[in-house]
Amino acid sequence: MTRAAVLGAGSWGTTFAKVLADAGCEVALFARRPELAKAITEDGENRDYLPGIRLPATVRATADAGEALVDADVVVLAVPSQSLRANLTEWTPQLPPDASLLSLMKGIELGTTKRMSEVIGEVTGAGMDRVAALSGPNLAREIAQEQPAATVIACPDTARAEALQAACRTPYLRPYTNPDLVGCELGGAVKNVIALAVGMMEGLGFGDNTRASLITRGLAETARLGMALGAEPTTFAGLAGLGDLVATCSSPLSRNRTFGEKLGQGMSVQEVEQSTRQTAEGVKSCRSVLDLARHHGVDVPITEAVVRVCHEGEAPARMVREIMSREAKSE
Repeated sequence: MTRAAVLGAGSWGTTFAKVLADAGCEVALFARRPELAKAITEDGENRDYLPGIRLPATVRATADAGEALVDADVVVLAVPSQSLRANLTEWTPQLPPDASLLSLMKGIELGTTKRMSEVIGEVTGAGMDRVAALSGPNLAREIAQEQPAATVIACPDTARAEALQAACRTPYLRPYTNPDLVGCELGGAVKNVIALAVGMMEGLGFGDNTRASLITRGLAETARLGMALGAEPTTFAGLAGLGDLVATCSSPLSRNRTFGEKLGQGMSVQEVEQSTRQTAEGVKSCRSVLDLARHHGVDVPITEAVVRVCHEGEAPARMVREIMSREAKSE
């Protein structure tokens, strides 16, 4: 039986722990707060982040990362992207030497502009053949409710990707493999930024044409950046590109879209942050995505606009005027 350690007991980490258990794995779920680990163990449910979802008996919660990691074949990293480096520095001495390291995170590190797989490799010293990322249209609650969905496991090592695929395949989640780690990670990171923009437009009262236009041009923006970094163009037409973007921009379950909607309704970033306990990755990652794009000379007007709203105090309504008044171009 495959042993998996899931480090991070938020909504997506807890959901993926359920997926792994339903696929036949023995799962240790690490929660940093001892009281949360205790509650999950006693209740069979993560009432803080995934209320109403029963977890399989083969999911064991613990507040001791070292205990969770003992003999793990797969280590799943499910923490906020900007905290990954600090957490991994603490966990690395306890990582099993041959375990696959699977990232569920969708962000670009501030300051370094590194993708999550790059941070994992740098901190742990693991070769990139051990590092993988999971990405796709995967809203946590829908998957926890066992609604049919598909996802992508990106890893340059085909055999390892296939082993991870087998470890998380269930009747309700269909994983595909893809060797394009760069493209899958960028698709997951940039879509959060585009979803913030879509949410702002929703908050301002705009409709389907606006949303469809932003999704389409956001996909073009993502693909331009991805290809500049060596990604395969076809990745962005797949689950980790278009699929993830559509789900995140369309669903009220999306943290980033919901965050953007509240900004469009007139709330400040600080007010929205105080009203929710969960992380909207795009709010921080938009700056690192913009830095990455500028470093590679890639035009990302939607990302630039989101940065101005989230970090420079620009009103969403003005963002709309600026985007619409840009120079006319060929598609």
